[in-house]
Formats: sequence, structure tokens, C-alpha cells
Amino acid sequence: MNLPNSITMSRIAAVPLLIWALSPVFPWQHVPGAQEIVASVIFVMASITDGLDGYLARRRGQITTLGMLLDPLADKLLVTAGYICLVSFTPTVVKAWIAVLVIGREFLVNGLRSIAASEGFTIQASEIGKLKTVIQIVSVTTAIMSHGWQRWDIYGFIFDWHLVAVTAIYWMTIVSIISAVDYFVGFWKKIDNKSESRRKRRSFVLNRKKKVQVPNASGTQHIS
Repeated sequence: MNLPNSITMSRIAAVPLLIWALSPVFPWQHVPGAQEIVASVIFVMASITDGLDGYLARRRGQITTLGMLLDPLADKLLVTAGYICLVSFTPTVVKAWIAVLVIGREFLVNGLRSIAASEGFTIQASEIGKLKTVIQIVSVTTAIMSHGWQRWDIYGFIFDWHLVAVTAIYWMTIVSIISAVDYFVGFWKKIDNKSESRRKRRSFVLNRKKKVQVPNASGTQHIS
């Protein structure tokens, strides 16, 4: 297994660690802030590998079929695990309907990507999709941290974890919807163009079949 795929596998391995860190069985819950810091570090480090494995695969020329399969799978597992756990971990910040919407969006895009691959084309990630990923990391991390701290008072500067977390979560929800619509529009345009090309080829073939050989006065034949 090459280095990019190994990094992707480490992201998959981080999923059960994240679930453990956000669960009631976390062993150091009596230490203030320990659970939140450990869970945040696991999630942030796993999220960083999302861009790192793709960069290394392109840089080293190690793009493989296995990597193309594992990379989106790892992303979906990490996001799904994170939001499902946060529904019970910070219910005042992450509502159940938000988790359902975000996870549903991931399944929708994955389904469209699978259809696109079967049709022989790909849809590149848009800038909105990349922005969604960044906001997703921020929203999950701040939601975790807000569980242990409502706010920080740093030399008179008040950092309100709860406010930042709620803002990031709802902003992420809006961007997720917009990126899903953008992805669907891109998919529809390509599938529509492909269908139009098929209709043109079919029409061309039918027109050729309609042509028949007709004898002329000299006994030779021509195509009409």
C-alpha cells in the first residue's frame, strides 16, 4: 500500500477513536476539558489528512483505484460519525435535523458521483464544496469545544465558544445546501449534454440506415 492510501486508511482508523472520545465511556471525563481537547485533536488531525493524501497522490503519481474508493469513503465516515456523536454530545448546538441534512447531503453527492462515474465523466469539486469542507472542520471543532467551555476570558477578550459554534453550524448547513445544489446543477448539465450527444449519434445512424441503393439509367448504382 502506497503512502497516500496509508494516510487515507489512518483517517478511517480515526473514526472509532473519535466516537470513543465523544462517548460517555471516555476515561478522563473528570479532568476538565480533557475530553473536548482529545476529540478536537483527533478530528482536526483526521481532517488534515483529507487534503494531504490527495496532494501526495497527485504529486507522487500514485493515484490508484483503491485510493479513489477509500478517499470518499473515509470522508463520509468521518463526517457521519462526527455529526451523529455531536447530536448527543452537544444537543444545544447540533440538532438532529442538522445532522440528518448534512449526512443526507453527503449521500446525495456520493450517489451523483457514482452515476457520473458509470456514465464516463467526473464532476470536479467546486470552490463552494471546498469552502463547505473548511467550515465543516471549524463547526465540528467549535461544537466539541463548546461542550467544555461556554466562553474564554483571555486578558479581557471574551471568546464565546457557544456563539461561534452555533454560528458555524448553521453557516455550514447553509453552505452544504448551496454546494449540494451546485453539484446537482453541474451533474445535470453534464448528463444532459451526454444525452444530447447520444440522441445526435442515434439520429445519424438512423439517417444512414434510411439511405438505399437505387439503380440509374446506365446500370450503375448510387446511394440516395
